[in-house]
Amino acid sequence: MHKITPFLWFDNNAEEAMNFYVSIFKNSKVGTVTRYGDAGPGPKGSVMSATFQLDGQDFFALNGGPHYKFTPAISFFVNCETQMEVDELWEKLSAGGRKDRCGWLQDKYGLSWQIIPTALTTLLRDKDPAKANRAMKAMLQMDKIDIERLKQAYEGE
Repeated sequence: MHKITPFLWFDNNAEEAMNFYVSIFKNSKVGTVTRYGDAGPGPKGSVMSATFQLDGQDFFALNGGPHYKFTPAISFFVNCETQMEVDELWEKLSAGGRKDRCGWLQDKYGLSWQIIPTALTTLLRDKDPAKANRAMKAMLQMDKIDIERLKQAYEGE
């Protein structure tokens, strides 16, 4: 287990969310599922907590009730190498959720994700501020990030 593990608080659908995420990301797996016993506080036999991995990153999920909700102040940043990877993750993770600006989305559980091609980071770090600025302006007009449009803006086309 990693020293730092994201801990996700769900109302009562941690197992469903875990299975959803594991089905989307390659090299992912379900870990352990712990169920409530007679002592509760959840119904006996219902999922209390679960562990899982997404592309090698450990996660811990808890069914803790409706006390806390996710906010965009915390999100998961996903580096994508290709437009196909961006497109696939964008569609799968946003299904039943909400598509936002600049590569951000909220999934159907309210968790925020940033689906970002590595090309964007490269373009924004360019030593030529005019090129980097054109790429930034293009990105700010996008919902899902389009690598080709970024490159065209970067080149001044």
